[in-house]
Amino acid sequence: MERKRRWKYRLIKALRYTNKLTSWQKFASRVGYMGAGFVIAGQWTINPIFFIMGFVCVIVQTSSRKQWNLVALNINGLIAWIIHLINGI
Repeated sequence: MERKRRWKYRLIKALRYTNKLTSWQKFASRVGYMGAGFVIAGQWTINPIFFIMGFVCVIVQTSSRKQWNLVALNINGLIAWIIHLINGI
């Protein structure tokens, strides 16, 4: 019985995915959460400044994780809200 348990434990340990974040990635995750909060605040107030700050913060998080498709998507949103801010003044 003990031998069977060791075998299962070794198999699970070999298949387990461990993601060790660096201190920069931990910081970037916190900045990304703050950015998500800014985007939510922007949706309630329709204030372009909140959207711009939110997209900048989320770009920091996604670029630290090398999620380039999300970086491109957020840059697109950032440009759109900057144009909206410029045209609204």
